[in-house]
Amino acid sequence: MSDNSGTGSRILDVGCGVNKYPGSIGIDRIAGTRADVLCDLDRFPYPFSDASFDRVRAVHVIEHVSDVIRTMEEFHRLLRQGGEVYIATPHYTDFSSFCDPTHRWHLNSFSLRYFGRDDAGFGYYSRARFREKSVHVKLLALWRYLGFELLVNTFPRFRRFWEHYLCYIVRGKVIEWRLIKEDAAFLDSERLAPAQGAAATR
Repeated sequence: MSDNSGTGSRILDVGCGVNKYPGSIGIDRIAGTRADVLCDLDRFPYPFSDASFDRVRAVHVIEHVSDVIRTMEEFHRLLRQGGEVYIATPHYTDFSSFCDPTHRWHLNSFSLRYFGRDDAGFGYYSRARFREKSVHVKLLALWRYLGFELLVNTFPRFRRFWEHYLCYIVRGKVIEWRLIKEDAAFLDSERLAPAQGAAATR
């Protein structure tokens, strides 16, 4: 899945390294990269005002940060309403997830659900809210050719079954998320509405 949507939008490439996304503003902590702004990605806030960007990219970054929740909250702050964050990271069953000693987190395709509507009851972790536009898991070429990758990405229930029982046999390689910034207050009002309606009928 390529990240080539939204041409002409204001884009922040977080942890851009030497391969900064064309047309973006790049930030990184390491001099000698193609970063436009040098900053520590674990120190908040980043040196940009609220709602400065239409899109945020974090490609092989989230596994390196010290605090995933705080980083996601910063992405939320930097995006305009309805803006998109694109995140790519190794699947925790891939060799690359554990062979790099700078990786702090080993994630699966459900690891960011606490920021969405299906938060499994843990929505109180953060007020930052995103709508899941897409989740795409890349598998080894053999499984892609056999159609297994298509099944994993087409049917969420099958993806859950794979994550629970099969992923150490049919190993994942990379997870890609596209998440849309949503307003927490609006989602809270949506959740309260059914309860208030039920109370009114008693």
